[in-house]
Amino acid sequence: MSGDVPENAPENCVGPQSEQAGKAAACEGCPNQNACSTGPKGPDPALPLINERMTGVKHKILVLSGKGGVGKSTFATNLAFALSFDENVQVGLMDIDITGPSLPKMTGLEGETIHQSNSGWSPVYVTDNLGVMSVGFMLSHPDEAVIWRGPKKNGMIKQFLKDVDWTGNGDGTSGLDYLVVDTPPGTSDEHLSAVQYLKESGIDGAVLVTTPQEMALQDVRKEIAFCRKVGVNIIGVVENMAGFVCPNCKGESVIFAPNTGGARKMAEETKIPFLGSIPLDPRIAKSCDLGESFLDLYQDSPAYKAYTDIIQKIRAHVGDTTPVAANGA
Repeated sequence: MSGDVPENAPENCVGPQSEQAGKAAACEGCPNQNACSTGPKGPDPALPLINERMTGVKHKILVLSGKGGVGKSTFATNLAFALSFDENVQVGLMDIDITGPSLPKMTGLEGETIHQSNSGWSPVYVTDNLGVMSVGFMLSHPDEAVIWRGPKKNGMIKQFLKDVDWTGNGDGTSGLDYLVVDTPPGTSDEHLSAVQYLKESGIDGAVLVTTPQEMALQDVRKEIAFCRKVGVNIIGVVENMAGFVCPNCKGESVIFAPNTGGARKMAEETKIPFLGSIPLDPRIAKSCDLGESFLDLYQDSPAYKAYTDIIQKIRAHVGDTTPVAANGA
């Protein structure tokens, strides 16, 4: 797709949109040389449409992880739920994990479909002020595999950003206070597309999610490098599954040992904010399976306080000082 630098491009790649694409010295030996030399040049014509749609979004937050299975989608879902507890705040939750969409199930919307109107696609709503967009709503069955190459995945992300009318007001603007973007693990096509498309309208920053063990921290360090290379501000890192909390006795046990100091030590070393640690509570997984809000149902859990403290820091980072409270509180 025009404007995207392929992941396997050389370090001094001139970029597919350059007039020298496929011709410059750096292009010699690059596997993308022929595609770049014959592809369309110049800025992506969809960018003005995306910028227009995104003008009405006050805050855009990316949720990233280096490794899969660290609870990134769980955190993104709970972040969106928590923000939407304020009935005066409009929240959008966008799932760009194209091949592994999990948000429909986590938000209790599995089996729902996207509707189209003159103003674009309508998201599927959990509540009046929390809308969700995911490729999972387009599948005929939850077990259906999405077997798409990069350009098709990027095209879907582009459509999510330029064609979704989040508030249904029909005037071409989104009118959102927050857009939370749940990404797949790693640093690949989907991440590059999201950053490229949102860059002009502005990204508040990225929240990085990891678990305490070194195997996960190795990959989140790559995510830090990615953010710095593409110019995305890092709001901070969240350490998930930091110990197990028994729902009955409230005793805590270490599951993933932080042998190298965990996320806090890594944050100090890489000079990024440490937002906090969330203990493992089995009711978090249960809530995700049932499509319910953990923060609404289990305020007795130590994980509830950890979540709300972290989300308060994220809101403060974007200039929102409204206290995080449970739904109806």
